[in-house]
Amino acid sequence: MRSMWKGAVSFGLVMIPVKLYTATETKDIAFRQVHREDGGRIRFRRFCTLDDQEVPYEDVAKGYELPGGEIVILTEEDLADLPLPTTKNIEVVQFCPAEQLDPILFNRSYYLEPEAAGARAYSLLREALEQSGKIAIAQVALRQRESLAILRARDGVLVLETLLWPDEVRQPDFSFLADNIEVRPQELRMASSLIESMTLDFDPDEYHDNYREALQEVVAAKVEGREIVSPPAVTAAEEPSSLADALRASLAAAKSGRLGAVPEQAADGAAKGKSGQKKTGKAAAGAEPGEEKPARRTRKAS
Repeated sequence: MRSMWKGAVSFGLVMIPVKLYTATETKDIAFRQVHREDGGRIRFRRFCTLDDQEVPYEDVAKGYELPGGEIVILTEEDLADLPLPTTKNIEVVQFCPAEQLDPILFNRSYYLEPEAAGARAYSLLREALEQSGKIAIAQVALRQRESLAILRARDGVLVLETLLWPDEVRQPDFSFLADNIEVRPQELRMASSLIESMTLDFDPDEYHDNYREALQEVVAAKVEGREIVSPPAVTAAEEPSSLADALRASLAAAKSGRLGAVPEQAADGAAKGKSGQKKTGKAAAGAEPGEEKPARRTRKAS
């Protein structure tokens, strides 16, 4: 990995020099826009709307449009001189319990690597966070904008998670919120039983991107000149007549292991464990109203 930022974490009067690395990557399949006739790549050019001339990239600047239509041109020097104390500093401003942070605020994740001179202070902050169960709230300027962020420990490394500002989160404005929708106690009990019957310890390694794999198969078939065969359509089940009927049907499916299975289980009723052995996908039985709720399930270690 290549670092994309160098600076320091300020923790009280302690300064920890660090390098920043992007922690995640998107595994989308990249396509190019091409001419359907001959496969030639489509190229986009930058033209000035005033003189209708093509503009080379080095002559493209950032412009801010005023309400009256006038343009203020900003140079790289203007942006470099911004009076931000967080430009080269991850400033810890407070600590708080992790559960107080709404996940909707999460934006991007980065790994922090200590410089040699800061390794001891880095380890101290990491272990203190692990033992306290808290996260650090910080501010940092990345990619020409200041962000709220958190620091947390993960797999022996400090992770910086940039956050959205509160005014960047849209407020839900839907008409149904004003409706007085009745939730019957019987339906709520069945829904709770269904949730319990589908409860497992989460293991992200058991899931995969079906769409990307199917797309890769289509591309491979095109390359090899093979006929692309579509899988048979799944016959739609009869739609339940009521919410209670849908819950009863879901509970019955959960009892038989047909609902809430991981992708491998959905294919043949069983999932391959990490050891290569097959394990039966059994779901705990759901309970009808008045019956005892099913016990919580946990996945056995492979």
